[in-house]
Amino acid sequence: MYMVYWSEAHDTGLTPHAQSFPGDAMRDALRLTETLRQRQLAGEPVSFVTLCSENPDSVGRAGVADPPPDYEWRKRRP
Repeated sequence: MYMVYWSEAHDTGLTPHAQSFPGDAMRDALRLTETLRQRQLAGEPVSFVTLCSENPDSVGRAGVADPPPDYEWRKRRP
């Protein structure tokens, strides 16, 4: 799955925004990111544009962590 985050500046400060996309919609997430960056280049008060992804089917938790006790790693040999 994907998340696009950005902020828009107003007289009262920054307003954070986020939009989520399913795992098969990377193209849509990239399209929104590019649209926001084009708005920023055009001088609109858009900032902190970023695209994040997360694989909900990963084997372990995100980051550095020990694998679960029942996980068996095997090196495949020819």
